[in-house]
Amino acid sequence: MIIQPSSLFATGTTAVKSPFPQVVAAAQAATSTDTVTISPAARAALAAASVGTDSSGTHSVEARLAEIKAKDGMSRTQEDWDYLFANDKKLAEITAKANQNPASLTAAEIDYEQKARGLVNTMANLSPAEKALYDKAVASGNAQAAAGIGQIAFIRTMGHTAGGADGTTYDPIATKITADNIVKYFSHSIVDPSGKTQAQFQALIEYLQNNPAS
Repeated sequence: MIIQPSSLFATGTTAVKSPFPQVVAAAQAATSTDTVTISPAARAALAAASVGTDSSGTHSVEARLAEIKAKDGMSRTQEDWDYLFANDKKLAEITAKANQNPASLTAAEIDYEQKARGLVNTMANLSPAEKALYDKAVASGNAQAAAGIGQIAFIRTMGHTAGGADGTTYDPIATKITADNIVKYFSHSIVDPSGKTQAQFQALIEYLQNNPAS
């Protein structure tokens, strides 16, 4: 880092408040031909102050990532995606974990990934207790039950009205995740001819019945 003495240090009666007073004092006492010796501590402080910042003092990498994440996935350019994947270390770790075993991701990791990638943030529709339930299902190796909770999180993105049994409607956001509510309400809100979703709901029903403390 190159420092212009005329812009940092005052002359005459003008006072300059610097975060590095020892460096300022040394520079003021030096002439243009003097060699200023900076202590190791001062060098470390200067380096710490300059790492990861731009000229305005803003953390440029973090600011750029925040700018990208403020856009939805469809609005991002290829340059945005390249920068995101190259600089978001947490997203890279989550992606690597998902590549090894998608069913191993926790609710918090899925939530982070959805936000970072500009996807529909389904995990935001789960309460802390429901996220804990999701994590317990994942930890127990019951990927189907965890997927059932994920389906309920998705249903809640549709708003406060969804279809239940026998043509009834209900509020999925205000409806708790219980075995009975899955049977009466949630399981009727998704039509899946493959039967995959129903299998996930059934796995979740059985998980809840076998783990009442959850």
